[in-house]
Order: sequence, then structure tokens, then C-alpha cells
Amino acid sequence: GLLQVVKQCVRVPVFVMIRPRGGDFLYSDREVEVMKADIRLAKLHGADGLVFGALTEDGRIDTELCTALLAVCRPLPVTFHRAFDMVHDPLVALETLISLGFERVLTSGCDSSALEGLSLIKRLAEQVMSSARCVTSGLFPPGGGITERNLQRILEGSAASEFHCSARSARDSGMKFRNPNVAMGASFSAPEYSIKVADVAKVRTLNAIAKNIL
Repeated sequence: GLLQVVKQCVRVPVFVMIRPRGGDFLYSDREVEVMKADIRLAKLHGADGLVFGALTEDGRIDTELCTALLAVCRPLPVTFHRAFDMVHDPLVALETLISLGFERVLTSGCDSSALEGLSLIKRLAEQVMSSARCVTSGLFPPGGGITERNLQRILEGSAASEFHCSARSARDSGMKFRNPNVAMGASFSAPEYSIKVADVAKVRTLNAIAKNIL
């Protein structure tokens, strides 16, 4: 339902993340069934691309599962998400993802944010560009903690042509009656009556910064 409504409201390509649960990226057979079903439904309802990531228990790319999921995704382009930031060896993992056929790798440079991981993001880009492969800087959209305060430094430092961020703000709920004794989520989650929404002003500011650099 969300995908259908979003496609009616925006003109930019919409990539759907295939993630059956939070937590790690080591998936059970049942979870893989859910992922394949989600991919088929996303394609059916107009997704322009898919996003997923899967690892083995020792922190390597799960090539068998990724190959199977890529086959279901085709012919749509596919991005490997920030599961990449949890791999044992990012340089080896990158080569694996390129050989599998992923178009993009979303990463914070295996650090807490893209700013902290900037040196690795740059090193990954150099590893690809130094070879004979025809890969653009769009292969590594940095993501993680990107704001209007650090976007310029991240784009200039990584030579990226794309980036990923939430650009959200908190909005107070319209509920007037509130039961203080009941919470619908865990105690450490966001406040019950605070809603995270895309902030149009932040998006415009970030776009203006990016256009000025790119």
C-alpha cells in the first residue's frame, strides 16, 4: 500500500528495501521465503529497483542467497544496503558484490556514520576506479548520519554522485487523549506520540548543497 501511494505522489525512481526484520543480516529459510515474496510484490506494484543485503555467519557476503534474490529481482537494478558495513573485510566484499552484479553499495564506510567512514568510502571508490571496470562514482552512495551540516564535506571527500539520508523531523501527534500507562513499542523506542516525517525544508537544503557540488 505504501509503495502504491508513493508511486502516485513522486516522479523520482522508488527503490524498495527488502528486509523482513530488524537485527542482523543472517536469514533463516522462512525469512528468505518472505524476502522473495516481497520482491515479487514490489515488482508487481511498480518498484523501480530493490535494496537488500545478506551475510554469512562469519561476516562475508552470502553469495548463494544474494544470487538467488538477484534472480528474482531482475531485470530491475539492485542495491546492497548497509549490511555491507557489517562485513569482515570490506575490500573483499566489494569485489564479491561487483561480480554478483549489484549496481550500488550503500555504506557508511563501516563506521558509525559516513563522515567517520569517509576514508574507507574513498578507498573503495579508488579500488574500483583504478581497475579497467567501467563503474561510476554512483556505485557508493554514502549513508549514515548525513545532514545539511556535513553533506558538502562527505560528497567532496568521497567523490560520490549520490547520497542517502532520512532528512526527517519529529512531529507531535494529533491525539488529544493519551493513555500514559500503555506504550505500543519497547521502552527505548521513540516517544509514543511523536511521529517521524520527511522534512521538506531539509530535503530542499540537502538538494541545493548537492547540486552546488555536483
